[in-house]
Amino acid sequence: MVMFLFLVVALAIVVAAVTLSVVSGGESGPLPEVAPERFQDPLPPDRPVNRADVESLRFPQVPRGYRMADVDDALSRLGAELAERDARITDLESALAGAQAAPRTPHTSLDKPEPEDRP
Repeated sequence: MVMFLFLVVALAIVVAAVTLSVVSGGESGPLPEVAPERFQDPLPPDRPVNRADVESLRFPQVPRGYRMADVDDALSRLGAELAERDARITDLESALAGAQAAPRTPHTSLDKPEPEDRP
């Protein structure tokens, strides 16, 4: 009987503590929503991306890894820059090949002409 009485008193204390904490903590209202951490794109918009920019690229973590949209945006930007550089390299290589394949014109001499013999 003593054990039963002890359990009833302990249960009453626990219920009172929970009720007190719920009632006293309800005055401040619900917790405010936390703004999600957004990706701050460190890739420079005014110059081409270099190796240091890519190495310093960090994405904010979310409960299941990274935000796919942030990663997709960064990869799209890097892909566009690589495509632009590849096109520029191709243009320069074709211009170089065209310059090397052009027939060479004989150089005209800039020396002073020899005087003609006049009779």
